[in-house]
Amino acid sequence: MKKYVVGNWKCNKGQKEAQRWFSEFAELYSPVEGLEVIIAPSFICLLSLSEYVQALQLKNVSLAAQDVSPFPKGSYTGAVAADMLKGIVDYVIIGHSERRRYFHETSMETANKMTEAVDAGLRPVVCIDQPYAMSQLTALNDIDCEEMIIAYGPVDAVTARVPERSGRVAEAVDFIKQIHPKRPVVYGGSLMPDNAEEYVALSQLSGLFVGESSLEAASFAAICNIVGQSL
Repeated sequence: MKKYVVGNWKCNKGQKEAQRWFSEFAELYSPVEGLEVIIAPSFICLLSLSEYVQALQLKNVSLAAQDVSPFPKGSYTGAVAADMLKGIVDYVIIGHSERRRYFHETSMETANKMTEAVDAGLRPVVCIDQPYAMSQLTALNDIDCEEMIIAYGPVDAVTARVPERSGRVAEAVDFIKQIHPKRPVVYGGSLMPDNAEEYVALSQLSGLFVGESSLEAASFAAICNIVGQSL
């Protein structure tokens, strides 16, 4: 089974910091067949990093956008349309809990973003949490994309920085799999090299969605290597 590690930098790092991160990561990362590493820098870094990552020739490493517009190209000031991201990233994170909490994003906007991303040939990493899981999962029913990834990230684990017990994660993923049995599911929430192995051991999971620990190349590479060793 293919596995994934997603690194979400959120609102951190400028271009020079980002390039230094990738240079360090390239020295620490051990590519493994069957492991896809996906890194989501800030929008301002994407274009330069796309070229930089290609030059580093990092095997099985892709870039993702942290968000995308629910609208196509046009008169939408400040938006970045999915079509504009083609050729720069392969993936896009959609529906993160912070988008709802701080930007009041609705389920309809999330669904529109998924449609725009898939139509542009991008692969969505769709975030799911409680208590919105059912409505979020239902929104995926009309999205035809075999390479979609579902990221389960309980709000408490994201905001309070307390990882959810592995048993509860397994139960949540089982619930998701009942509705979307063919979608790979990754877990995110207060992951570190010290606890990653506990979640990697869950047979239901296809990988990890890493936030704060992805900001340091050494800790993120360590998590990638832990997941790689499980293959």
